[in-house]
Amino acid sequence: GARRRLNELGMYSLHCTRTLLDRIRLSTAASPPPPTTVLGNWYATALFWKPQLALLVNEGTLLPVLMPLAPSSTLSARFPGELAVALARHGISRAAIDREMAAMTEVAFAKTANRSVLGIMNEFSFLAEGVRGLADACTALGLPVTGGNVSLYNEAPGSAIAPTPEV
Repeated sequence: GARRRLNELGMYSLHCTRTLLDRIRLSTAASPPPPTTVLGNWYATALFWKPQLALLVNEGTLLPVLMPLAPSSTLSARFPGELAVALARHGISRAAIDREMAAMTEVAFAKTANRSVLGIMNEFSFLAEGVRGLADACTALGLPVTGGNVSLYNEAPGSAIAPTPEV
């Protein structure tokens, strides 16, 4: 029936906190079908900062993905693209990313079920808040925040190179 059709299309599960479910106003499956993706189930919550963000964490690998929440109604449609960017930044091959994206054509929403992943999500939220505070402090102090690798040993032949901060 419907469960078989979803598995043929490719499907992933998004286990959402009550806060996020209230925001996106969707019903959840009591028992979602198993995901067809390699990475498996994802957990998601809303971070009500300015701007508002969604934090998604993979149940198996604990890979976090932080992305804009708005518009919340399109979160599940935008997530595969954000995941593709994160996987590419981790050096995952384009072929593997394409296979994962092909398996994410449909989504089944569910309530959170794994307390360990919820604890990890809380830790990631705490760490993200710290990085956000560091970026705000750098801005207030007029310090540039750019991309790059930070090393205490950056140097070129004959001269030292100042480290590039990255937040």
